[in-house]
Amino acid sequence: MQCYTHTLPGGASLVGYLREETTEMPAFNTRPAMLILSGGGYAYCSSREADPVAMQFLQAGYNVFILYYTCRGQESQPALRWQPLIDAAGAILHIRKNAVQFHIDPAKVAVCGFSAGGHLAASTAILWDAEPVRQALGICGKEALPDAVVLGYPVITSGEFRHDGSICNLCGDDAALRGTMSLENQVSDGLPPFYIWHTVEDASVPVQNSMLLATALTAHKVPFELHLFAHDGHGTSTCTQEVNTPNRHNSAWVPLCTDWLADTLDFHL
Repeated sequence: MQCYTHTLPGGASLVGYLREETTEMPAFNTRPAMLILSGGGYAYCSSREADPVAMQFLQAGYNVFILYYTCRGQESQPALRWQPLIDAAGAILHIRKNAVQFHIDPAKVAVCGFSAGGHLAASTAILWDAEPVRQALGICGKEALPDAVVLGYPVITSGEFRHDGSICNLCGDDAALRGTMSLENQVSDGLPPFYIWHTVEDASVPVQNSMLLATALTAHKVPFELHLFAHDGHGTSTCTQEVNTPNRHNSAWVPLCTDWLADTLDFHL
């Protein structure tokens, strides 16, 4: 196992857990990559949605990366605006550019995000061609577009069902930017497939966020799978004792997701 660390130009930190090549398993010397974006309301990156999630995808055969993207640590700081998305798109770009070194298939790069990190993960797919991102990274094509998107209880909307803290930290009072970051209104044809899960009882990020996204994806014929669990609240991560939110029923999102990814990315152990 190789541990990898890298600081992106904007200061975000990328940490990787990479399988070594082996002569005993040559068919799996090249693997898909999973980039994980934890939540925290764009104020911090939660450790509960970082390593515990990474280990699940590592066990499923992926080479895994965690991005500690730019956050707004204090309300006195300026709104983040496009910087988190520049970080995330830059991480995807870095992973693809170093595919040989990382032993990954550059055509099988997935992104997984939770809560505000879910908003960021969805943004990498939905706002992939945003001019501020393209200009900052010097890209002109789909180099930073993920091949699959996994979202856990994601922040999606800046409208009625918004999570105020996330939207404020990202956009401040900029009404135009808030409109742009209301992702259900930015969905277009041809996006990569989505896997989404949420709990109906979520009191922090209402389940309508995921339902609004699913409705928009349906309208544009974007493939997706949506799982709604009846009970439990927000921020449950892997739904295990390790992350202080044990729920055996809801923890089924992990094997359901890895099964979905196996078919979506054509990667079966």
